[in-house]
Amino acid sequence: MLRSLYTAATGMIAQQTGIDVTTNNIANVNTVGYKKQRAEFADLFYQTMEYAGTATSSTTASPTGINIGLGVRPTAVTKLFTQGNFKETGNNLDLAITGNGFFQVQLPDGSIGYTRNGSFKVDADGQMVTSDGYKLVPNIVIPPDATQISIGTDGTVSVLQAGQTNMTQIGQITLVNFINPAGLHALGDNNYINTSASGDPIEGVAGKEGLGQIRQGFVEMSNVQLVEEMTDLITGQRAYDANSKAITTSDEMLKTVNQLKR
Repeated sequence: MLRSLYTAATGMIAQQTGIDVTTNNIANVNTVGYKKQRAEFADLFYQTMEYAGTATSSTTASPTGINIGLGVRPTAVTKLFTQGNFKETGNNLDLAITGNGFFQVQLPDGSIGYTRNGSFKVDADGQMVTSDGYKLVPNIVIPPDATQISIGTDGTVSVLQAGQTNMTQIGQITLVNFINPAGLHALGDNNYINTSASGDPIEGVAGKEGLGQIRQGFVEMSNVQLVEEMTDLITGQRAYDANSKAITTSDEMLKTVNQLKR
């Protein structure tokens, strides 16, 4: 069989992976805190027909050799943690991180997850939680008689209670960062957990030690750029078409061979 059939098939599979990643980015263009992904590829190993430097006579040698490639394979789908655009909401519990860092939330199994989605709410107990009800860590409890909530750029949470004239500090929101954020494992619902590739979380105060600041009344939107994604979608589609054409061409060549006896 022609090698090109299998080589082109790997190309179609790889381009399908790329298109899957691109369409996921497009689907999440308006998802708060979403970080775009990028598919990465590498060529497969080569079948060596002749090594470079092989003697071609007593006084000459092959300068390049003959290596036939066997296709392509996906090697990684990388999260790109570049800053997304900010959207002002006016909601006192909406928080955005300007720079590096993640909020910590308590997952249902008791473990700690990490998110860039700062759209927090208050549950029946006054605790700050995500849209799924996951508690913010450290736990922040808003008093029921609070008439005003102020969250500083360093994460300091203060409230003005009924009958009071001065703000009272009730807690401190901390952020964490990782040596390799791309190594985090995405759980969905805008949540991540750390892995051996990401390293352990490094906790600190917002605005210090390389961590970004917290902005109240804003949310960070997706960092997906539709123009780039549509361009990648078109490129992936054309590459897929080209590989399918290579399979068709190889099939025509086999057809020609099969008809030689006639």
